[in-house]
Amino acid sequence: MDLKELLREQRDEITAHVIYQNLAGSISDKKNAKVLERISRDELRHYQLLQKRTGVEVKPDRFRIILFTLISRLLGLTFGVKLLERDEEGAQKGYLLQSEQDKVFKKVLEDEERHENELIAMIDEERLRYMGSVVLGLNDALVELTGALAGYTFAFQNTRLIALTGLITGISATLSMAASEYLSTQQDEGEDAGKSALYTGIAYVFTVCALVAPYFLLSNPFAALACTLLAALLIIFVFNFYISVAKGTEFKKRFFGMAAISMGVAAISFGIGVLVKLVLGVDV
Repeated sequence: MDLKELLREQRDEITAHVIYQNLAGSISDKKNAKVLERISRDELRHYQLLQKRTGVEVKPDRFRIILFTLISRLLGLTFGVKLLERDEEGAQKGYLLQSEQDKVFKKVLEDEERHENELIAMIDEERLRYMGSVVLGLNDALVELTGALAGYTFAFQNTRLIALTGLITGISATLSMAASEYLSTQQDEGEDAGKSALYTGIAYVFTVCALVAPYFLLSNPFAALACTLLAALLIIFVFNFYISVAKGTEFKKRFFGMAAISMGVAAISFGIGVLVKLVLGVDV
């Protein structure tokens, strides 16, 4: 590892120190705050070890401090710190190469690995406890509404009518799904049934609005359908990226699985719409 690489890793360490320090001071959970403070001190020690090697004092990256602090506050502490740890994987690989010949770097590597394990176990966020309810709402809305809108598009070929029909369908399905989740959670005596229903409903109605919006904005129904399918893929991408970081799951398998199901149902429903229009002679 040359001087340029050492200085880059040194800056990453002092930047991570400040980020963890900021996060520790911004959360109310004392247990989580103490763990973050300990990790912050470790990052500072790593910086000091590297400084002894380089003989240079570097300043933290203010942009990354603002970025990761903002991400953690908007998207959750778990997501923010795990995204930061993922960002530090390059440093860990560098330490690994040095660890065979240098005990100092080996210690730094062990600390970095311990950080990741501590972070996985330390945080208990409500939004992650109810992630199953969010998954239920998103999956059902994506599959049901992409299919319905694809069918309506060819059957009606009127964006305003498709939008209103899709919105009514989506809102009705939101209420039905939220009620089903409430009853299911209450019967299973799991998490708070009301909150489970709320998370399911919010996820569902957000997806409905995103998928129906193109039909309110565009006059060409087929262009609107294309935008709706792209919106569905974007929602699937963003959601699965969030889950892959926050819960450490595989991204590609989940993304392509959800995308294939949603797009497949949309294609089948579009075909049904074609048949309904041709066979039954329905013309709206």
